Amino acid sequence: MAKALADAANWVQSNSRYLQIAALSLGLVASQAHAGSREQALQIHNRVAGVPPSETVLLQMAAYLDAGQKDKAVQLAMDNEAFYSVVLKNMATPWTNREQTVFAPLNDYTATVIGLVRDNADFRRLLFDDIVYVAAPSLGLPPYSNSNNNHYQAIEDQHIDLRDPAKFVGVPQSSVNGLPSEATSGVITSRAAAKAFFIAGTNRAMFRFTLINHLCRDLEQVHDTTRTPDFIRQDVSRSPGGDSRVFLNGCIGCHSGMDPMAKAYAYYDYEFDAASDPDALNGSIHYNEEGTVDPITNSRVEKKYLQNSTTFPYGYVTTNDDWQNYWRVGINANLGWSSALPGKGTGAKEMDKELAYSKAFASCQVEKVFKHVCLRKPANAADRNKIEAITANFVNSTYNLKQVFIDTADYCKGE
Repeated sequence: MAKALADAANWVQSNSRYLQIAALSLGLVASQAHAGSREQALQIHNRVAGVPPSETVLLQMAAYLDAGQKDKAVQLAMDNEAFYSVVLKNMATPWTNREQTVFAPLNDYTATVIGLVRDNADFRRLLFDDIVYVAAPSLGLPPYSNSNNNHYQAIEDQHIDLRDPAKFVGVPQSSVNGLPSEATSGVITSRAAAKAFFIAGTNRAMFRFTLINHLCRDLEQVHDTTRTPDFIRQDVSRSPGGDSRVFLNGCIGCHSGMDPMAKAYAYYDYEFDAASDPDALNGSIHYNEEGTVDPITNSRVEKKYLQNSTTFPYGYVTTNDDWQNYWRVGINANLGWSSALPGKGTGAKEMDKELAYSKAFASCQVEKVFKHVCLRKPANAADRNKIEAITANFVNSTYNLKQVFIDTADYCKGE
């Protein structure tokens, strides 16, 4: 026994350095696994504001966390100007262009996202309200323009504090872009969105990118070949490559739901001079008001809705901007359409409200904030359950996106 004890003592002595390293490593792992309130506060601030906190803010956030006041801790991080000019801008900018790149200047679409979040507004308004955010006239910046982005470039260049409601204000969109109030539809009728998604084409791009950006679904994910194809336009071949099965098993799955909804955009276009402005930098949104007759369609409908009309002459001819949501029935009923809405109507404002009032819209906002704050997509059952809980809280907060940041930051702050 004595010899065994002696051998053990000698082993410990000879390996003491390695034991110390192992103990230190275990201590580090333990400290990382059980982060203190200061470490949690630092992570929250870095993720939510995108910059480190001051010592004063760090200590105050840690004190709030120790007191179980997570809302106040995250709110302190959101009080940093970088939450608006960096984090929210970087999150929203990819929604404003086809390339989905963050490397783009501030514009009216992104500014409106930032403003609605700052003002604790019902975030559903983003898709249908007569609203846009601009710099206060007292700042003397170039005014809002339908034909350029100078106003927002100046806001960015002069580092206007987007937290300040005296400097950055929400105004009726119709008061600055000339659209009738009933023709405005939040960011959908912003200049940035029009330039990206109403330009050329058939206006289906606006519908598709709205699904991607605000319902987190691309067309392949809402593909349903069981819907009635009566609103599919003339430009869609019923036998691509001479094979009707391609249409029946493929094309119909997207177009049967998309085309009756995209009718809502029938009076919109983005117009520019291709000869002098090939990049469409100085173009502007165009809307056919009541009484306007397009010489090609002989109605208010923009001529783009008759493009390639000889592909299948017996297809649907768009004559107005009435729309219907065929996805309320079938597999896409799981997008959670609002029972308070009729599922059909007239114009972009009503159709985009249909999208904004869906459960998919709410959960999509939560998924985007989760990815931005947690730096990853939801990965397991715990994450998915948390997404559901945060979505419910988002709805109960009257769609205040700040609440989503609070709940998500708390979940990903580290334990």
